[in-house]
Amino acid sequence: MADLSRKPADALLRFRQAVRDHPDRTAVRGGDEALTFAELDRRTARLARTLAAHGVGRGDRVGVALPRGARLVVALLAVWRAGAAYVPLDPQYPYARRVFMARDAGLQVLLAEEGTLLESTTVLVIDPSDLAEPAGDALTGDVTSSPLDPAYVIYTSGSTGRPKGVETSRGGVASLLTALEDVGAYASEPRVVAWNASVSFDASVQQWARVCRGDTVVVLTDEDRKDPARLGALLDEHRVTDLDLTPSHWELLRGPLTAPRADGRTLRLFMGGEPVPERTWREIAEPAGLEGLNLYGPTECTVDATAAWMTGEVPHLGGALPGNRLYVLDDELSPAPEGVDGELYIAGPRLAHGYVNRPGLTAERFVADPFGAPGARMYRTGDRVRRTPDGNLAFLGRADRQLKFRGFRMEPGEIECVLRSHEEVAGAVVVVHHDGPAGEQLVAYCVPAGDTVPRAGQLREHVAAALPDFMVPSAYVPLSALPLTPNGKLDTDALPLPQDVAEDAQGTAAEPDGPFEKLIAEVWSEVLGKRRISADDDFFALGGHSLMALRVVGRLKRNLGVVISVKEVYRHPRLRDLAHHVETRNDSSAPPR
Repeated sequence: MADLSRKPADALLRFRQAVRDHPDRTAVRGGDEALTFAELDRRTARLARTLAAHGVGRGDRVGVALPRGARLVVALLAVWRAGAAYVPLDPQYPYARRVFMARDAGLQVLLAEEGTLLESTTVLVIDPSDLAEPAGDALTGDVTSSPLDPAYVIYTSGSTGRPKGVETSRGGVASLLTALEDVGAYASEPRVVAWNASVSFDASVQQWARVCRGDTVVVLTDEDRKDPARLGALLDEHRVTDLDLTPSHWELLRGPLTAPRADGRTLRLFMGGEPVPERTWREIAEPAGLEGLNLYGPTECTVDATAAWMTGEVPHLGGALPGNRLYVLDDELSPAPEGVDGELYIAGPRLAHGYVNRPGLTAERFVADPFGAPGARMYRTGDRVRRTPDGNLAFLGRADRQLKFRGFRMEPGEIECVLRSHEEVAGAVVVVHHDGPAGEQLVAYCVPAGDTVPRAGQLREHVAAALPDFMVPSAYVPLSALPLTPNGKLDTDALPLPQDVAEDAQGTAAEPDGPFEKLIAEVWSEVLGKRRISADDDFFALGGHSLMALRVVGRLKRNLGVVISVKEVYRHPRLRDLAHHVETRNDSSAPPR
């Protein structure tokens, strides 16, 4: 096992070394702004002193609610330099969820743009004029911290409808960087890293924190992340060498990512967040100019616990990253033999402290490690795995109802709680369907509370007001009752496919009329896998989601020659309305072919 003690146990110490070694190298690019290591050092020092002036100190928690850009990196580093832990509140999350997280974490200070207010918080506004370079030596004045001090709190979905905050240590972050270096994931020379993940997703930590080891971090905007052509051009413009993404995101970016780089450089992909399909594994393993590393790990174990280079044809999780101990145990907590299914438990120095304000849940998931030293803990992942003859781990699925969907871990129970809070819903169950051209689709089955069946659009708006976009189901299927097995459990096999329900309900819906409506209907039919599309159909009611909206945008550009954004699809979800919008964007009276 690698000696993790040979490098600093705080990523900030490594950042200070990077500033001394190459102050003029670009540290962060975000939009039109670029900061050298010296500039990033001065700005973070200034903000850290401002935080201290507002009473922030060692072990405190500071909320960060900033849009993606260089200022976001400044804010996160400054919180660490002030001795505190950051709590990311993605501005795109619903207001009610951000308020809950702020209250639950006990935030007193929030770094945000002017006008961003949350109840029960003292808001510290970040203004560019407040980040002028300070005089004097910016390398002094960092608050002394311990590896056990908290680094961040990231909230994940909760089965009871209440999100839970996972608190991770500074030593865990530093250990993660070192472990990935030891397995060759990070090259010895400085790299250019694209920050792709949401700041509220734990994978973001291993992306933006790369600046601490001297790498250049390119912060992708939401538009960059969703537009394949734009992302491909940006990767070449900034000579990006490392990109983290999920298998679902790969499906959209396959074209620009597999294209040979003009300068001949190799692009290294860090794949995680959900199981890698065999086809995706082969697509990344085969072409020259691409390297792939499959990373697995729950938030409770500081992002990554295992790593596997994507070679060959069979996906697997690989083995433990240095510092981690992996146990495959049966129901009696005895080691499962090679080739026998078991539940994965993880132990080691990167385990999180636990869940904020949830001692019972912490004790349930972080249990005593019978194979470790006295007092050692291990985390129960809930993932079923099997050891293969070559020593790797094969992922088999979940031992409970928890879902991994488009890179995010979620509890369907949280979505079901929100649905049941709607006055017209008596019962609900949420599952993932894997069939059809849409790929994975989050589907809600709802039992009406009375004679009125709530419209899908109403339910979508209700859920979207409380939960992040990735937790909003694409399809809403009404049922008179939830199907049960003879022993009273939910019979998921008896749930109807959402596309069958939608098509049966279409009846005498208005047929698309006019060249634009007809052409868009053809695109929707192809993307959604629907036989019939009406002029009054809602794209998202038919099962569409953000990734599929990207495909629609691409096909409309190719077929119509009109460039629209995903946001425009969201603003005009009804086919008739989108067709009218697209027609106004086109100079001719008929769509070009």
